[in-house]
Amino acid sequence: MNHIAIIGCGNMGLIYANSFLKYKITSTEHLLLVEKNEERRKMLSELHIGKVVTVDDAGIAACNIVILAVKPQDFRALAPSLKQAIRKDSVVLSIMAGTEIAFIAAELEHDHIVRAMPNLPVSLSMGMTAFASSPGLSHEQIMLVENLLSTTGRTIYLKDEQQLNAVTALSGSGPAYFFYFMKSLIDAGVQMGLDEHVAAILARQTMLGSFHLINSGEKTLDEYIASVASKGGTTEAALSTFEKKGVHDAVVEALCNAEKRAKELSIK
Repeated sequence: MNHIAIIGCGNMGLIYANSFLKYKITSTEHLLLVEKNEERRKMLSELHIGKVVTVDDAGIAACNIVILAVKPQDFRALAPSLKQAIRKDSVVLSIMAGTEIAFIAAELEHDHIVRAMPNLPVSLSMGMTAFASSPGLSHEQIMLVENLLSTTGRTIYLKDEQQLNAVTALSGSGPAYFFYFMKSLIDAGVQMGLDEHVAAILARQTMLGSFHLINSGEKTLDEYIASVASKGGTTEAALSTFEKKGVHDAVVEALCNAEKRAKELSIK
């Protein structure tokens, strides 16, 4: 049974805690919830999902997996205590946004670091998480991390950590793009005379059904577009407007700008 410490038990930390227990990656007896805020420690204790401790608890030394789920700006203050507590063969898994492996390794004086970029749907076990690791990790340790992250959705391993900036732009920020487009569909429906709740039902189910088509079908995206857009029809009228307004190019430019910002915000 894995002994796991989750440093920082905000929303994301709790998501992982509950997922690990659900899939029996660990047990309540072997799960440490490390939280500095006294009020939040009390709340966590009432959940009865693990032992609630502070960062100086001796139990951290018994954990083979330590997850960093704190805000990046809080990590530096915690690092000296964690450096003393984490054993040398433990895997440190960071989900701190924009914090590079080399920085974490230097602060903790530790060789086995994994950096992961999850997205919002992990809360429904339908997330997408990409991760990269320091050179010191064995194949078995990488597989262990993959098993952990897979409890919240799909995972993909990247050999090049720098690609996580593109991941941040695409899948990390990606849910917001879909919400934005969904809102635009609903607003258009309302403008055309539909009640908002009717427009919302139409838009949501259309997006859900379209996802299942591309996820289970064998056609390319261009082929699916062509199967809906008949010559001279309504879909072609809409797609033609997208082309004239430069929607495709705007999307590509937007994601490139998001990647650029991710690089600028990286803590090295």
